[in-house]
Amino acid sequence: MVERKGGQKLLIMKTKGGEIPILLSAAKGYKEMTRYLYSQTPLEAFVDKNSHTGVLLLARCITAEIFDVALSLIHRIPHLPLTHESDDGLRPLYALAHMPSAFPSGTGFGRLQQLIYDTLRLERLEVQNFRRVRVNLFGISIDYCGKSIGIVADDTEVEGLRVAQEEHQFKTSITDLKSSSIITQSISSIVSLGRLCELALNFPPIRLLGRVLIFVYLLFQNHILLKFSAGIREIYQQKKTHLVVLEILNCMCDRVSEYEESQLREASAYDAMLQAAKFGIIEFIDKMRKTNPDLLWAIDRNKRGIFSHAILNRRKDVFRLINSLNGRKEIIRCSADVFGNTLLHLAAYLGPSSDLDKRAGAALQMQRELQWFKVVEEIVHPKCKEEKNGDGKKPREIFSESHGEMLKAGEKWAKDTASSFTLVGTLIITIMFAAAFSVPGGSNQDTGVPIFFRDQIFTLFIIADAVSLFTSSTSVLLFIGILTSRYAQKDFLKTLPLKLLCGLVALFSSVVSMMVAFCASLAMMLQGNQRLVIAAMSLGTIPVIVLVPSQLRLFLEIFNSTMHARYIKGRKPSL
Repeated sequence: MVERKGGQKLLIMKTKGGEIPILLSAAKGYKEMTRYLYSQTPLEAFVDKNSHTGVLLLARCITAEIFDVALSLIHRIPHLPLTHESDDGLRPLYALAHMPSAFPSGTGFGRLQQLIYDTLRLERLEVQNFRRVRVNLFGISIDYCGKSIGIVADDTEVEGLRVAQEEHQFKTSITDLKSSSIITQSISSIVSLGRLCELALNFPPIRLLGRVLIFVYLLFQNHILLKFSAGIREIYQQKKTHLVVLEILNCMCDRVSEYEESQLREASAYDAMLQAAKFGIIEFIDKMRKTNPDLLWAIDRNKRGIFSHAILNRRKDVFRLINSLNGRKEIIRCSADVFGNTLLHLAAYLGPSSDLDKRAGAALQMQRELQWFKVVEEIVHPKCKEEKNGDGKKPREIFSESHGEMLKAGEKWAKDTASSFTLVGTLIITIMFAAAFSVPGGSNQDTGVPIFFRDQIFTLFIIADAVSLFTSSTSVLLFIGILTSRYAQKDFLKTLPLKLLCGLVALFSSVVSMMVAFCASLAMMLQGNQRLVIAAMSLGTIPVIVLVPSQLRLFLEIFNSTMHARYIKGRKPSL
């Protein structure tokens, strides 16, 4: 229809509502049609009065995840206003703050997926603006003419190998430590080492080797990993999307940096910051606060700011930004909303289901809630711990009321889990106790000494039997301790998880030792038939292979949440 004579007029023909075809296509989420119509529609259609059509298209493309068109549009119209509200009630900044999955922080990857994500290489962003325009992006001047936005691999780029470029940042971060002569000498040594590394990396053979290694890796990535693995290909596409979205955010921040207070409100910049805090989009908040530090102090009509929403929605990365406030942290510590709720009151309310579902079992969910409450308690003003809100309730009272059902569910989960493991441990105790007095090959009837007493394999059998008996007994006692616990709130923080963790370790050890004792017993009884012994030993590994992986996730989850929980400082928390 477009290619026929006079068909170009269809592209700018408006409906009764004043919308052209590309706006309707973007509203329906038709990605391919939107890209085609965008490549054919003249630029003048987007820069009408107040650029209403352009702003509406930008907001709709962001909402429909047509990010390549959105980035191209914001580059083609350098002064596209972000202050106009679209007919959908969304301004571009606010629409972007509603897209957590479009940012790296919203992927929700596991450890293996995150490792793959970090390993995949995206070399350069190529913005194809559908018109021949020369724009400088990321310091690279590109002649754009095409229909999409893609990632172009640069096989000769080896700047990533130049670790000496971090020298300036390192020296800046340790300026305050230079009062010590020992530290100063260490710094000088490290800087000298960095310069030596820089010289080594600039040595032509090493640079050539770097290019070759990158070229080989890109060939392996593009022609093997991405072609034969759908999962890796999906992660790669997500990483491409994240790169495009971050560039859209950079472009918007460049516009926002020129806005005054009234324009920031018209652009919904403050509301966008609050929405980003609810969704935990740390990239959005960090970039916007660097553009304009005042945006970090956005509040809604209930006088709740970014950190209030971060606490309510359990967004640890956003909450951790409180350390960057320096002297203004005291304002946050004592803040309260219109209902009289301090930050500790907000932390006492039950967290969202999307956060709680990350933990297996109500007991670990209760542990997470207690940990979150404790860490907020550490940063608020001491008077907030006993302060009452508008309803006359203290933070601890709110926590007990809102987590009453979870406490009961956690008790039931812990008892059911401990009962199941107690049954397994009791069975192992019975078997290994009997095996200790009915040793393989029997005993000498005159002396009572086992026939294989001097055999080394018999020694292995006795040791494995004893270890299995003692560890299974220990695990049963630990699980009985869980069953007889009083199940107070504070027990879920450390006591119950540690008992369950130690009980699982003891149970795993008893199962492994039992299989070792079984294999040793067969080896003594079937000494003349090695094939049968090997086959039996292979079958003996099945219980270990079944038990350990099935409970490994639970074990790691308890271990990480109990032993390696970090919230504000240190490593990334396992909340």
